[in-house]
Amino acid sequence: MSTYVTIARYHLLRRFDYLALPWVWLAFGFAVDLVIFALVPIGHHGVLTAHGVVMVQNTSGRDAGGLGAIVAVFFALGVVSAARALPFALALGVSRRSYHIATALLAVTLGVVYGLALTALQAVERGTDGWGESAHIFQVPYILDGPWYQTWLTTSVSLALLFGYGMWFGLVYRRWNLFGSLTFLAAQVTVLLAVALVVTWTHTWAGVGRAFTALSAIGLTGVLAALAAAVLVGGYATLRRATV
Repeated sequence: MSTYVTIARYHLLRRFDYLALPWVWLAFGFAVDLVIFALVPIGHHGVLTAHGVVMVQNTSGRDAGGLGAIVAVFFALGVVSAARALPFALALGVSRRSYHIATALLAVTLGVVYGLALTALQAVERGTDGWGESAHIFQVPYILDGPWYQTWLTTSVSLALLFGYGMWFGLVYRRWNLFGSLTFLAAQVTVLLAVALVVTWTHTWAGVGRAFTALSAIGLTGVLAALAAAVLVGGYATLRRATV
């Protein structure tokens, strides 16, 4: 365990990257969203009644993508942890297995801590009617709009998944360089396209939509956790033969 702690501290030598940069970008995305919402008035829609058409204010909330800023940073941190930080760590005598496990534990720890902070921000957002603008920045529809503990769990797993996926991407680059990275990305796009074509040809988009709608928050978190585990296993398999 002391080895894992040492490797985690090695990553955290770049404190700004891991401890400040995610929040800097999140603050920037948050500010951009609030400026946009302040400039664009809350929409109204017409409702047909016995007395004619009545304009009703839309109070369901306005969704924003500011939360994506911290998601993007977590993916980038995963890439950096493999593509930039790995060679020097191996040169210091750290084993590949210890490096991978320690980095994965760091990802999970950061996900849990940052997930709790994002859950607290969501609570503030709910209590202030969307920061006074009916904004849903930390409440993602169908994903992060349940009880606080579900939000915390789902956010933590999602951040760990993005970090792990970034780490795998960085390891692919380490092993096969740019061509391998592009091939790795193209293979994933091809699989997604093939699935979309099959669903389209079988006319089952409605069934897919119902399946995702019926999936509970806990069920979704379980799927994300399974993906995170698969990504970490794939990353370790790539790391075993990666050259530095």
